[in-house]
This record gives sequence, C-alpha cells and structure tokens, in this order.
Amino acid sequence: MKFTIEKNILLENLNNVTKAISIKNVIPILNGIKMELNSDGLYLTASDTDLTIKSFIKRDKIKKVSEEGSIVIQSKYINEIIRKLPDDTVDIEVVDGLKVIITAKTAHFSLNCLKVEDYPQIKLDYQKDPIVIAGGLFKTIIKQTVFAISNQESRPMLTGLNFKLQGNIMEVTATDSYRLAKKTITLQEFIKDEINITIPGSNINELDKIINDDEPVEMHIFTNKILFIYKNITFQSNLLSGTYPNTNNLIPDNFETIFNTNYMDFYSAVDRASLLTQGKEQNIVKMETQEDKLMITSFSSEIGRTEETITIEKNEGANVAISFSAKYMMDALKTIDDTELVVFLNSEIKPIVIKSSKDETLVQLILPIKTY
Repeated sequence: MKFTIEKNILLENLNNVTKAISIKNVIPILNGIKMELNSDGLYLTASDTDLTIKSFIKRDKIKKVSEEGSIVIQSKYINEIIRKLPDDTVDIEVVDGLKVIITAKTAHFSLNCLKVEDYPQIKLDYQKDPIVIAGGLFKTIIKQTVFAISNQESRPMLTGLNFKLQGNIMEVTATDSYRLAKKTITLQEFIKDEINITIPGSNINELDKIINDDEPVEMHIFTNKILFIYKNITFQSNLLSGTYPNTNNLIPDNFETIFNTNYMDFYSAVDRASLLTQGKEQNIVKMETQEDKLMITSFSSEIGRTEETITIEKNEGANVAISFSAKYMMDALKTIDDTELVVFLNSEIKPIVIKSSKDETLVQLILPIKTY
C-alpha cells in the first residue's frame, strides 16, 4: 500500500474512527485502525466490538495511489503524528506488510504495524428502508435528552438513550431516576413495526461529535444493534439488552399550579442561587410562588444565604414551595431555546415539569428534594 493524500482529509477521518477505540480494549488488534486501499478509495475502520466506526475516502480525494493494499496501524500515535506533520500533503507507504512509513517534507516516521489478517471480521448490516432524520434535528434530540442518562452501572438500562417508534412518532427518553428528559418528533414516513431500543449513552455521545451539519442521518435498526450512516461515516453500535422502564406514568397528566416566566430571569436567578451551594452533594435551591412573584433562595450554613424575586404569571392554583437540585435544573434549562418558560407543579413532593412556551415536543422533569 502506497499513496499520497492531503493531511486534513486523512486527519478528519482518523479522528472520526478513533472514537470507537476504547482504553479498556483487552484484544491488542482492536487498539489499531484498519486501513484498506482499493479501486474505490480508502476505508478506515476502528472497533471495540461494542462500537464500530468505518470511514470512507473516495479515490478522487486521494492525490496519488501507487499501490493498493491493507494494514492495521496502532492508533495510539497515528492521529498526533498526522496532526503535527509540517506539510499539507502526507505520503504513506507500507513496507514488508508490518511497517508503515509516513513522510511529509522533512518529517519521517516509521511505525510498526499489526497483521491485517488478525483483525476481526465485523459485519455491518443495512436495511432496505432506513429511518432518515436531518443531522441538525438529530443533534438537537441528543442535546435535549442524553444529559439525563445515568452513570450508575448498577442500572445498565438507564445508562442508555431510549428510542420508541410507533407509526410516525418517535419518542426519545433519558432518565437517571431523579430526572427525565423526553423529546417527541414526527417522522415523514410511517414505521410498520413498533420499535423500542436503548442505545448506550457513551456511543450516542460519540455519534453526536461526528454529526456537524444538516446532512441526513440514516438509522438501520436491528434486534441487538443499530447502524447509522452519515455522509461517508458508517457507525454501528450494540444495543443495551433488557426492558427500558415505562416512564409515561412519571409525567403527571394534570397540574394544580402553572406559571410562565422569562427564561433568562429564571435561569439567571437559579444560577446565582447555586453559587452558595457549589461543592455540596445536592446543591439545593428552593423556589416559592407568591401569586405573581417567584422567590428563589439558597442557604449554606458555612457561607450564607441568597434570596431573589422574579415576576411570573401564575394560574389560580395554590402557592407552592419546592426544593430541587440546581445542577439538574440548569442542565434541563440549557436544552430549552425560548424566551419564555412554563413551569408545572402540584406539590412540594411531586415532580417539577418544565417546558418551552412554544415547543410541546420537549418535556423536562425533575424530582424535588425533601428538606425536612
């Protein structure tokens, strides 16, 4: 294998596939990136068996091809080497099947490689009629939900992002049992079979880093895995096995107290109140409705107390005083793109639900914290 390519083209594709390489790999060959150069172009593949990413560089984007072939390059150094090369053009040559020579201007690297025959055969499956979502919308879905997944391995299903599809409705849900984020979108096409899958949150975060514009994202869904196609990237992830909990009954159907307020006023007040609670495990902030006013307070016996009042428009429901995690509240607020916020309450022990005044497709739920 011998070819010449622009440094930035190679580096972009290396950066994408390297996201599939895990520091926990116990199989040495999977610490490498498989490179295959043929008449179509250059394929780069990386995998940790749970996640596989394959990138394709068309032949016409390669400056010169002298010899086709394949090799597995150790990933630990290759990205940094390519990134720091002094020229915009890189020459890559495989010597004796187990060594790669990388050259650019005065820089010259010789790296030991791994046998391509030892790299596992990874099957990438495709469906005839995949689900197609615009890249920008898919990134929005991830941003508005994935932050609420759990980091606790003791409940593995909660470490993933749940996708439910019925007809042309897709519900995407994340919860760690203390908060919940749910996004609902309407697809252009009707899905014949009902789908309920959970994708590992760590993998969906890596996909989010790859998507950078509104180009379509294809979803090919199978029993135990899902394959995404975005531009020249094929991204395959295993699914979490098990049943995702039914979260529909967590969101109340009716609310006694509802108020509207300016988004930035509310966000800023919670942000300032959280200053006195930083470093504490639950960083508790309290809010209390007082007709057309909302009082936001926090207290630390070591530091002091803060109190702030903002204007709200409240229905005729009873006034409510409720405490919550400032971090969880601000995480939820960051997903809302609106100037006005709607907050739904029932009592000091029932969930807090927040929504945008314009977007009913996004629901953020936070459980209160008892302070007595």
